[in-house]
Amino acid sequence: MAITAKDVMNLRKRTGLGMMECKKALGDTDGDIEKAIVLLRETVGAKMAERSDREAAEGAIVSASNDNAIAIVFLKSETDFTAKNDDFLAGAKQIAELALACDDGAVAVNDAMEAICENLRITIKENISVAELVKLSGPKVGAYVHHTNKSGVILSGEGDLSEDLIKGVCQHLMVSDDVMFPRPIAICEAELPDAEVAAKKAEFVSEAEATGKPTEIAEKMSAGKLRKWIEDRTLMSQIYVPEQDAKKPVSHYIPEGGKVVAFKRMAVGG
Repeated sequence: MAITAKDVMNLRKRTGLGMMECKKALGDTDGDIEKAIVLLRETVGAKMAERSDREAAEGAIVSASNDNAIAIVFLKSETDFTAKNDDFLAGAKQIAELALACDDGAVAVNDAMEAICENLRITIKENISVAELVKLSGPKVGAYVHHTNKSGVILSGEGDLSEDLIKGVCQHLMVSDDVMFPRPIAICEAELPDAEVAAKKAEFVSEAEATGKPTEIAEKMSAGKLRKWIEDRTLMSQIYVPEQDAKKPVSHYIPEGGKVVAFKRMAVGG
């Protein structure tokens, strides 16, 4: 069967692969485009498997939502150039959308998500994979993803939480970097892990004892440090960054009956 330029262009459009690869695949399958696509997936996919051990240290953060669920994905790539590619970002969006139908929490990559990654590997020719994927649900959900797609936060809540407030709390969480602003490890004090609180208390007592103070005095001296650590590490106690000059905690901005239930922060490179 004669292979026309139109056939080659059609296959290129559907696969994103080069002209010569498409022309050869059509020749090997007697011009059958569907068979050529299968052949290309097998041959090009095999080549991509050889690249699976290549470092993928770049990527993008993308979110998707519906009325009562929200998901965020960190899709890894080898280069920053690829991380800004429209097809790459669209693939990440599709993966996040698929996660909306999954259970809350960390989402395992399913066959449909892996197929999206595989298509991107074949067309872009880089090692591409899902580094992290999380879904939250609730009466109120929202997100903030930086315009660079290098960091983002999703949040679920209850009660009278406005879209602006949810966005603001997400922005607050996104700038938490343990340099200028501590990253919260819990929403409120009651949710802090008991073991971590106990470990921090022991650490502060030990520091005081090292100065020669008896244990009873050391425990009293450590109380202030422990209280400061708790305030730094709980979202509701932190000074609300979008209104930092007011020096009021996040809890001050949450209306009566409102509640932050869960959040997830992601960033390329941590």
